[in-house]
Amino acid sequence: MRSGNPALKDSTFLDLGSGTVVSRAAGGAMTLNGTVGKTAILLVLAVMTAAFAWSKVEVTPDGMTGGLYVWGGLIGGFILAMVTIFKKEWAPVTAPMYALVEGLFLGGISAVFEARYPGIAFQAVLLTFGTLFALLMAYRSGLIKATENFKMGVVAATGGIALVYLATIVLGFFGVEIPMIHGNGIVGIGFSLFVVAIAALNLVLDFDFIETGVERGAPKYMEWYGAFGLMITLVWLYIEFLRLLSKVQSR
Repeated sequence: MRSGNPALKDSTFLDLGSGTVVSRAAGGAMTLNGTVGKTAILLVLAVMTAAFAWSKVEVTPDGMTGGLYVWGGLIGGFILAMVTIFKKEWAPVTAPMYALVEGLFLGGISAVFEARYPGIAFQAVLLTFGTLFALLMAYRSGLIKATENFKMGVVAATGGIALVYLATIVLGFFGVEIPMIHGNGIVGIGFSLFVVAIAALNLVLDFDFIETGVERGAPKYMEWYGAFGLMITLVWLYIEFLRLLSKVQSR
Protein backbone atom coordinates (compact mmCIF):
# COMPACT_ATOMS: atom_id res chain seq x y z
CA MET A 1 0.00 0.00 0.00
CA ARG A 2 1.18 3.51 -0.80
CA SER A 3 -0.06 7.03 -0.13
CA GLY A 4 1.36 10.49 -0.61
CA ASN A 5 -0.29 11.49 2.65
CA PRO A 6 2.31 11.35 5.47
CA ALA A 7 -0.41 10.30 7.91
CA LEU A 8 -1.48 7.34 5.81
CA LYS A 9 1.49 5.20 4.86
CA ASP A 10 2.43 1.53 4.57
CA SER A 11 2.49 0.92 8.31
CA THR A 12 -0.65 2.89 9.20
CA PHE A 13 -2.68 -0.22 10.06
CA LEU A 14 0.26 -2.30 11.25
CA ASP A 15 1.66 -2.91 14.69
CA LEU A 16 5.22 -1.57 14.58
CA GLY A 17 6.44 -4.32 16.90
CA SER A 18 5.00 -7.42 15.25
CA GLY A 19 4.36 -6.10 11.74
CA THR A 20 0.84 -7.51 11.85
CA VAL A 21 -2.45 -5.65 11.58
CA VAL A 22 -3.18 -3.67 14.74
CA SER A 23 -5.30 -5.79 17.05
CA ARG A 24 -8.94 -4.85 17.45
CA ALA A 25 -9.68 -2.88 20.58
CA ALA A 26 -12.46 -3.66 22.99
CA GLY A 27 -14.55 -0.84 21.55
CA GLY A 28 -15.04 -2.68 18.27
CA ALA A 29 -13.75 -2.35 14.74
CA MET A 30 -13.34 0.59 12.39
CA THR A 31 -16.32 1.19 10.07
CA LEU A 32 -16.77 3.31 6.98
CA ASN A 33 -19.81 5.13 8.39
CA GLY A 34 -17.92 5.81 11.61
CA THR A 35 -15.02 7.34 9.69
CA VAL A 36 -17.39 9.50 7.64
CA GLY A 37 -19.03 10.72 10.84
CA LYS A 38 -15.68 11.53 12.44
CA THR A 39 -14.61 13.41 9.30
CA ALA A 40 -17.78 15.51 9.48
CA ILE A 41 -17.04 16.33 13.12
CA LEU A 42 -13.50 17.45 12.29
CA LEU A 43 -14.76 19.62 9.44
CA VAL A 44 -17.32 21.30 11.71
CA LEU A 45 -14.67 21.98 14.36
CA ALA A 46 -12.32 23.45 11.76
CA VAL A 47 -15.07 25.67 10.34
CA MET A 48 -15.90 26.99 13.83
CA THR A 49 -12.37 28.15 14.60
CA ALA A 50 -11.83 29.30 11.01
CA ALA A 51 -14.83 31.61 11.34
CA PHE A 52 -13.40 32.97 14.59
CA ALA A 53 -9.96 33.63 13.09
CA TRP A 54 -11.59 35.14 9.99
CA SER A 55 -13.26 37.75 12.21
CA LYS A 56 -10.02 38.57 14.02
CA VAL A 57 -7.54 38.81 11.12
CA GLU A 58 -7.54 42.08 9.21
CA VAL A 59 -5.20 43.33 6.51
CA THR A 60 -4.54 47.09 6.65
CA PRO A 61 -2.14 49.41 4.79
CA ASP A 62 0.07 49.27 7.87
CA GLY A 63 0.19 45.48 7.99
CA MET A 64 -1.86 42.59 9.31
CA THR A 65 -3.61 42.27 12.65
CA GLY A 66 -4.32 38.89 14.20
CA GLY A 67 -1.26 37.23 12.70
CA LEU A 68 -0.94 35.22 15.91
CA TYR A 69 -3.89 33.10 14.81
CA VAL A 70 -2.22 32.28 11.50
CA TRP A 71 1.17 31.36 12.93
CA GLY A 72 -0.27 29.76 16.05
CA GLY A 73 -2.58 27.63 13.95
CA LEU A 74 0.19 26.65 11.54
CA ILE A 75 2.71 25.68 14.21
CA GLY A 76 0.14 24.15 16.55
CA GLY A 77 -1.38 22.15 13.72
CA PHE A 78 2.02 20.80 12.71
CA ILE A 79 2.84 19.73 16.28
CA LEU A 80 -0.53 18.02 16.77
CA ALA A 81 -0.23 16.33 13.38
CA MET A 82 3.16 14.87 14.33
CA VAL A 83 1.81 13.67 17.69
CA THR A 84 -1.16 12.02 15.99
CA ILE A 85 0.97 10.34 13.33
CA PHE A 86 3.31 8.80 15.92
CA LYS A 87 0.58 8.05 18.48
CA LYS A 88 -2.36 6.84 16.42
CA GLU A 89 -4.22 5.59 19.50
CA TRP A 90 -4.40 9.19 20.72
CA ALA A 91 -6.33 10.23 17.60
CA PRO A 92 -9.75 10.47 19.37
CA VAL A 93 -8.27 13.39 21.33
CA THR A 94 -5.55 14.83 19.10
CA ALA A 95 -7.51 14.73 15.83
CA PRO A 96 -10.25 17.12 17.11
CA MET A 97 -7.54 19.32 18.61
CA TYR A 98 -5.77 19.36 15.25
CA ALA A 99 -8.99 20.39 13.49
CA LEU A 100 -9.58 23.23 15.95
CA VAL A 101 -6.04 24.58 15.69
CA GLU A 102 -5.80 24.11 11.92
CA GLY A 103 -9.07 26.00 11.58
CA LEU A 104 -7.37 29.06 13.06
CA PHE A 105 -4.70 28.90 10.37
CA LEU A 106 -7.21 28.35 7.58
CA GLY A 107 -9.46 31.18 8.73
CA GLY A 108 -6.55 33.57 9.11
CA ILE A 109 -4.88 32.80 5.80
CA SER A 110 -8.25 32.89 4.04
CA ALA A 111 -8.87 36.39 5.42
CA VAL A 112 -5.50 37.50 4.03
CA PHE A 113 -6.29 36.18 0.55
CA GLU A 114 -9.84 37.57 0.74
CA ALA A 115 -8.58 41.06 1.51
CA ARG A 116 -6.66 41.11 -1.75
CA TYR A 117 -9.02 39.03 -3.89
CA PRO A 118 -12.63 39.40 -2.70
CA GLY A 119 -14.66 36.21 -3.06
CA ILE A 120 -11.62 33.94 -3.39
CA ALA A 121 -12.18 32.06 -0.12
CA PHE A 122 -15.73 31.03 -1.02
CA GLN A 123 -14.56 29.91 -4.46
CA ALA A 124 -11.78 27.81 -2.91
CA VAL A 125 -14.21 26.19 -0.47
CA LEU A 126 -16.61 25.27 -3.28
CA LEU A 127 -13.81 23.85 -5.41
CA THR A 128 -12.37 21.85 -2.50
CA PHE A 129 -15.63 20.19 -1.51
CA GLY A 130 -16.71 19.82 -5.13
CA THR A 131 -13.48 17.95 -5.83
CA LEU A 132 -13.93 15.82 -2.70
CA PHE A 133 -17.44 14.68 -3.60
CA ALA A 134 -16.62 14.22 -7.30
CA LEU A 135 -13.64 11.98 -6.57
CA LEU A 136 -15.55 10.10 -3.88
CA MET A 137 -18.32 9.34 -6.39
CA ALA A 138 -15.77 8.32 -9.01
CA TYR A 139 -13.97 6.06 -6.53
CA ARG A 140 -17.12 4.42 -5.21
CA SER A 141 -18.42 3.82 -8.74
CA GLY A 142 -15.14 2.22 -9.81
CA LEU A 143 -14.42 4.92 -12.39
CA ILE A 144 -11.10 5.59 -10.62
CA LYS A 145 -9.23 2.67 -9.10
CA ALA A 146 -6.24 2.90 -6.79
CA THR A 147 -4.06 0.44 -8.71
CA GLU A 148 -0.43 -0.09 -7.81
CA ASN A 149 0.80 1.98 -10.76
CA PHE A 150 -1.67 4.74 -9.89
CA LYS A 151 -0.39 4.83 -6.32
CA MET A 152 3.25 4.87 -7.43
CA GLY A 153 2.62 7.77 -9.80
CA VAL A 154 0.74 9.90 -7.25
CA VAL A 155 3.26 9.22 -4.49
CA ALA A 156 6.19 10.08 -6.77
CA ALA A 157 4.54 13.31 -7.90
CA THR A 158 3.67 14.24 -4.31
CA GLY A 159 7.26 13.68 -3.27
CA GLY A 160 8.50 15.85 -6.11
CA ILE A 161 6.16 18.68 -5.09
CA ALA A 162 7.33 18.38 -1.48
CA LEU A 163 10.95 18.73 -2.62
CA VAL A 164 10.12 21.82 -4.68
CA TYR A 165 8.39 23.46 -1.71
CA LEU A 166 11.25 22.50 0.60
CA ALA A 167 13.76 23.99 -1.83
CA THR A 168 11.64 27.16 -2.02
CA ILE A 169 11.73 27.54 1.77
CA VAL A 170 15.48 26.87 2.05
CA LEU A 171 16.41 29.18 -0.85
CA GLY A 172 14.10 31.84 0.57
CA PHE A 173 16.38 32.15 3.61
CA PHE A 174 19.13 33.25 1.21
CA GLY A 175 16.92 35.60 -0.76
CA VAL A 176 16.75 33.29 -3.77
CA GLU A 177 13.46 32.54 -5.53
CA ILE A 178 12.68 29.67 -7.89
CA PRO A 179 11.72 31.47 -11.09
CA MET A 180 8.34 31.31 -12.82
CA ILE A 181 6.55 28.51 -10.93
CA HIS A 182 5.35 30.79 -8.13
CA GLY A 183 4.41 33.66 -10.42
CA ASN A 184 1.13 34.38 -12.18
CA GLY A 185 2.42 33.57 -15.65
CA ILE A 186 1.47 30.58 -17.74
CA VAL A 187 4.17 28.44 -16.12
CA GLY A 188 3.12 29.46 -12.61
CA ILE A 189 -0.56 28.76 -13.25
CA GLY A 190 0.31 25.48 -14.96
CA PHE A 191 2.39 24.44 -11.94
CA SER A 192 -0.48 25.25 -9.57
CA LEU A 193 -2.91 23.28 -11.75
CA PHE A 194 -0.55 20.30 -11.57
CA VAL A 195 -0.24 20.57 -7.78
CA VAL A 196 -4.02 20.83 -7.38
CA ALA A 197 -4.46 17.73 -9.52
CA ILE A 198 -1.97 15.74 -7.47
CA ALA A 199 -3.50 16.92 -4.18
CA ALA A 200 -6.91 15.85 -5.47
CA LEU A 201 -5.65 12.44 -6.55
CA ASN A 202 -4.26 11.94 -3.04
CA LEU A 203 -7.88 11.91 -1.91
CA VAL A 204 -8.33 8.69 -3.89
CA LEU A 205 -5.40 7.13 -2.04
CA ASP A 206 -6.91 8.30 1.25
CA PHE A 207 -10.24 6.64 0.37
CA ASP A 208 -8.38 3.45 -0.46
CA PHE A 209 -6.46 3.45 2.83
CA ILE A 210 -9.60 4.04 4.87
CA GLU A 211 -11.37 1.24 3.03
CA THR A 212 -8.39 -1.01 3.67
CA GLY A 213 -8.57 -0.29 7.40
CA VAL A 214 -12.26 -1.19 7.45
CA GLU A 215 -11.63 -4.43 5.56
CA ARG A 216 -8.80 -5.40 7.92
CA GLY A 217 -10.89 -4.77 11.02
CA ALA A 218 -8.69 -2.01 12.42
CA PRO A 219 -9.58 -0.82 15.95
CA LYS A 220 -12.28 1.79 16.49
CA TYR A 221 -9.89 4.66 17.19
CA MET A 222 -8.63 4.35 13.62
CA GLU A 223 -11.87 6.02 12.51
CA TRP A 224 -10.53 9.22 14.04
CA TYR A 225 -7.12 8.60 12.53
CA GLY A 226 -8.57 7.99 9.07
CA ALA A 227 -10.61 11.20 9.35
CA PHE A 228 -7.47 13.05 10.45
CA GLY A 229 -5.53 11.78 7.43
CA LEU A 230 -8.31 12.90 5.11
CA MET A 231 -8.31 16.33 6.76
CA ILE A 232 -4.61 16.76 6.00
CA THR A 233 -5.23 16.26 2.28
CA LEU A 234 -8.29 18.55 2.30
CA VAL A 235 -6.29 21.33 3.98
CA TRP A 236 -3.54 20.95 1.38
CA LEU A 237 -6.05 20.97 -1.47
CA TYR A 238 -7.80 24.08 -0.14
CA ILE A 239 -4.53 26.00 0.21
CA GLU A 240 -3.52 25.03 -3.33
CA PHE A 241 -6.87 26.22 -4.67
CA LEU A 242 -6.29 29.55 -2.93
CA ARG A 243 -2.86 29.81 -4.56
CA LEU A 244 -4.19 28.89 -7.99
CA LEU A 245 -7.14 31.30 -7.83
CA SER A 246 -4.89 34.13 -6.58
CA LYS A 247 -2.56 33.65 -9.55
CA VAL A 248 -5.46 33.69 -12.00
CA GLN A 249 -7.11 36.76 -10.47
CA SER A 250 -3.85 38.71 -10.29
CA ARG A 251 -3.36 38.56 -14.07
